[in-house]
This record gives sequence, structure tokens and C-alpha cells, in this order.
Amino acid sequence: MKKNLSLWVGIILIIIILAGWILSFIYMPYPPNEMNISQRFMKPEFNSEHILGTDNFGRDILSRIMYGSRNVLLVGVGSVTVGTVLGIILGAIAAMFKKYAGSVIMRVMDGLMAFPGILLALMLVTVVGRGIKGTIIAISIFMIPVFARLVYSMVLDAENLLYIKAAKSYGSSDLQIFIRHYVPAMLPRLITQYSSSIGSAVMIETSLSFLGLGIQPPYASWGLMLSESRQFFLMYPYLAVAPGIAIIITVLGFNLIGDGLNDILLNRRSRNE
Repeated sequence: MKKNLSLWVGIILIIIILAGWILSFIYMPYPPNEMNISQRFMKPEFNSEHILGTDNFGRDILSRIMYGSRNVLLVGVGSVTVGTVLGIILGAIAAMFKKYAGSVIMRVMDGLMAFPGILLALMLVTVVGRGIKGTIIAISIFMIPVFARLVYSMVLDAENLLYIKAAKSYGSSDLQIFIRHYVPAMLPRLITQYSSSIGSAVMIETSLSFLGLGIQPPYASWGLMLSESRQFFLMYPYLAVAPGIAIIITVLGFNLIGDGLNDILLNRRSRNE
């Protein structure tokens, strides 16, 4: 338990977020976009109708946090999943066909990784458009080189191993070798990178929404809620507290899970060696 403390803490944090996400499909105190000007800027009180208070339009903050978890997890998990699949395919092609497609693919990946994540996402969003679909596409493109380079390096490291050479000598095709031998060996590292990348994707999504380039009003997004609270922060600081904590819990949870899985992987490697 002590050795995997970060993993367990991360799991607990993500369970909290998932509980709110699941509950948002079953029950929400109020419709997330329902405005009630007569109840605007109600402060958080545990015994009140609005536990986390209301915003400048009288919308219930708790309901918007719960609804916002749908968009955040959709963008985070969706974009990383698409980036993972495309990255694995491109990385495998680059490693197995180094003379032809490999150099071209990896130079493109290097070019994409030369840009900071948020800057690349900003440029891509301006091209593909705002909203959930545009955000998912932009973050997916950013994630592709991360997984492509990981797969590329792992395939090159393993291609001289005895069991890979034995499989080639028996006449197995490149696709068969990749599925039967490379994928099982890469799976732990891919799972670790996948978990950590979701945290990065959530940060990018909230940053884009904060800048007005991600999820658009009136739909709830944690980054958008932070952006809307800026002009009222000195008088009503609670407006930024709830979405800020939600972002911290989500990003920290996925990062801790990634770190915990990475520690387990390193321990297994050291034992095998």
C-alpha cells in the first residue's frame, strides 16, 4: 500500500470525479443552463438550496460542475484515445518501414512536438473550429506524436531480441509479430502514458475554454466557469473555487495514477533483470 500510495490516491481522486460524472446523468439539483437573476451571487451554504452558490446569471454552480465533468471527460478521454490509436499506427509503420515511410513520419512528429502543447492546440483550434469537436480534434493531433515516438522507440529497442528474430525466421509477417509480440510488451508503457496524457488533455481543454476557444457558452465547462468568474473574483471568489478544485482533482488524479503505474512497471523490470 505504501509503495503504491500515489496510485491509490489517484484512483480515489478519479473515483470522486467519476461519481459526479455518473450522478450528472441521474440527478442534478437544477438544469445547468437555467438562469434566475433574482438568485444571482448566492454564497455557498451547506443548508441552502444552492450548496456551492450561484453565478452572475443565477445558475447553480454545483449543477454546472457536474455537467461540466461530462464535457471535460469526453474531451480528455476521447482526444487521448484517438491520439493513442493513430499514434500507435503511425509509430508502428515508421518503425517497420524505416527506409521509406519511417523518416518522413518521424520528421512530421518531431515538427509537431517542437511546439508547446497549448500553442499547438490554439493554432489547431483556429483551423478546425471551436466547440467540443474542434477541441477533441486539436488535442488528438497534439497527442499523436507522443504515442508515435513511444511506439517507434520501443519497436526499435525490441527488434533485435531473440524471440523477435525467431518469429521472423519462422516466417511470421510484420503485422503478426507486432500484434503477438510488440503489443503485449508495450502495453504497460502505453497504459501509463495514456493515463498521464488524459491529465494533460484536461489541462489543455480547460485552458482553451478559459481563452474562449474551447467549449462555448452557455454549455458548462470548468475552464469557461473560471473565465466567467474573473471579473467578479474580488467580490465573489467562491465562483472560481469550485471549478478550480475540480480541475486540480482531475489532473492530479490522472497524473498520480500514471506515476503509480510507472513505479510498478519499473519495479517489475528491475525484478526481471
